[in-house]
Amino acid sequence: QAVEMVASLRPDVLTLDVQMPELDGIGVLRALRQRGLPSRAIMVSSLTQEGAPVATEAIFEGAFDVVAKPVGFPPHEAREFLHDQLVEKIAAVRAAREPAKGPAASPRRRGEKSVAFDVVAIASSTGGPPVLREILSSLPAEFPAAVLVVQHMPPVFTASLAARLNTVCPLNVVEAADHMVVEPGTVLIAPGGKHLTVRRRGEVVRTLLEDSPPRHGCRPSFDVLGASVVEAYRGRCVAVVLTGMGCDGLEACRQLKAVGGTVLAQTAETCAVFGMPKCVIEAGLDDGVLPPDGVAMALVSMARKRDG
Repeated sequence: QAVEMVASLRPDVLTLDVQMPELDGIGVLRALRQRGLPSRAIMVSSLTQEGAPVATEAIFEGAFDVVAKPVGFPPHEAREFLHDQLVEKIAAVRAAREPAKGPAASPRRRGEKSVAFDVVAIASSTGGPPVLREILSSLPAEFPAAVLVVQHMPPVFTASLAARLNTVCPLNVVEAADHMVVEPGTVLIAPGGKHLTVRRRGEVVRTLLEDSPPRHGCRPSFDVLGASVVEAYRGRCVAVVLTGMGCDGLEACRQLKAVGGTVLAQTAETCAVFGMPKCVIEAGLDDGVLPPDGVAMALVSMARKRDG
């Protein structure tokens, strides 16, 4: 019934429950794709260990984003909770429909340079998981830097995302926990609901999770991670700013550039929402504006030059 209604009504936004009778949310997404029906689908899923993998798979099947279904709330609080989340996601859909303006949409590199780096820090939000899959799956197992990822997602979903990415990436992908050693060959994804930071003690850098207030309405926030990365690594970092609403990452990139770090941003036409990269580009902080495959190639190329 949902598929037929999409065909006739052509809605701007479609909400899908992960669990539905006859055809579940993923089944609807696949049917829409098979029939060539465009729709921005927002998945609604319970914050449970059981529901998270299905919701994560739905994002990889083309869902625009996911919202957490409130569990254990009184009905009026549940409605307000869901309403607030949907307002934010629908605003993201609207932003995604606005055409990219200016030269920032065009791929470019500001020129090759020798980059010495020990860590890659990635900021990602709406539409980010498939882009993360494309980039991370292209990095070789011998990639000589650690990778830290902030993906704006609710709690529980980030663990599922890490597990899903780990099945397709040569690097080891895990959800970050306290006091983990940050080392080459490992991708650490910030857990939903926590800020991920890093702290250096001598030659060893370890993770530290924080419950400090959200930044830009986000926890985890890339600006929080970025500030700690700059302190721990100075300019020996490459920041990658991917698709998403708002400007989380702008201040971190400003701090990183001030100490000689490198910043790459995703091209407008490959973003689900050209918000976060646009802020960095318009501030003149980027060293390149690239599609996802270009980001992966640039990271591998810079790593080879570093070790060559």
